[in-house]
Amino acid sequence: MEDPHNEIKRTKLRGMQRLATSLLVLMLALLVLSVVFRDAHPSMQWLQAFAAAAAVGAIADWFAVVALFHHPLGLPLPHTAIVPRNKERIGASLGHFVEHNFLTAENVMRKLGARNLGLVVADWAAKRENADDLAARVCALIPGMLDAFDDADVKRLFDRALVSQLSKIDLAAVTSTLLTVLTAGGRHQALLDRALRALEAWLLINQAAITRKFGDASKYTPRVFDRYVVAKFVAGIVALMHEIAADPGHEIRRQFDRATQEFIDKLDTSPEYREHAEGFKRELLAHLEQENYYQLVWRDVEARLRADLAAGHSVIRGHIAEILLKLASGLREDRALQEKLNAWLMHVAEAAVVRHRHQVSSLITEVVKGWDTRELTQKMELEIGKDLQYIRINGTLVGGLVGLVLHTIT
Repeated sequence: MEDPHNEIKRTKLRGMQRLATSLLVLMLALLVLSVVFRDAHPSMQWLQAFAAAAAVGAIADWFAVVALFHHPLGLPLPHTAIVPRNKERIGASLGHFVEHNFLTAENVMRKLGARNLGLVVADWAAKRENADDLAARVCALIPGMLDAFDDADVKRLFDRALVSQLSKIDLAAVTSTLLTVLTAGGRHQALLDRALRALEAWLLINQAAITRKFGDASKYTPRVFDRYVVAKFVAGIVALMHEIAADPGHEIRRQFDRATQEFIDKLDTSPEYREHAEGFKRELLAHLEQENYYQLVWRDVEARLRADLAAGHSVIRGHIAEILLKLASGLREDRALQEKLNAWLMHVAEAAVVRHRHQVSSLITEVVKGWDTRELTQKMELEIGKDLQYIRINGTLVGGLVGLVLHTIT
């Protein structure tokens, strides 16, 4: 189906061609009239000079314009049908022109340097509709990525990326390092506080169940006594946890510190602990290497992802959009970060232009070379043919005026 814009261009081209041709016919008619009536009206010599020169100019420019794309009157005259005969040279010249006059590092850097690209990106991404649209586009890629993997692909990926790396890890040393980082500055005490709060909540919620279990174990005591003992026990434990939480130097906290540090030291030095860690790693690897393990995990993950992305209010899509909005908001308020982003973008753009501009030139050359000669001629004629008709019109009028000047001189 033809592009409607091409049809509009073709209509305008045909209209200009008819106008220029009509002007040539008019000049020829005036020339005939001036010759016929010159003897009766001597002033007709001026019209004859104008019309003759205008006709010559019109014919010459018609020949020049037609010769660009076709053989005038179908005659294979030398240096005509210039565009069809020089298609490959035109493509190479066009590619070279674009490469050396547009795709230069100086031009790109000057254009990019005039704008705060970081702020432009931030302003665009800070709009909710843009963030939602970008998040939707990112999520739209996920099903295609999932379709590209089958169970065998996932197994190979896990075998190479996960299992092979896990087999090389010194689990005891890694665990020791991780615990050292977590305990630095007393961070592990915050974990103890959370554990105490969780234990307190569990005891209070399950006090009735504890009472029943205590009664089952003590069959010969009254239920009232059971409830009393369990209540006192729970109250004592809760009071102890409150005491530990309120006292940073509590003895139990110190015991927790010592136990943690002792565990870290044994991970570093004890062959027994190291062997336990390696045994756990071997069991984990053996479990991972089960034939159907990856298949089950992958299918579960894939099903969850597809279900979420298909939902009207996708959690994944919402999280991506929120992340984009927060990143954009932070970037808009941080001038130093904008400058760093601008510098990085300009560096990337400059490197890309320097590295790939010749490839762009080659692409243009190959595309033009691959065009059908007739198609290329039609494309160029539609683009510039309308303007070329003004050459014919101007040639007609300028030729006529020059004819009058020469007639006046002679």
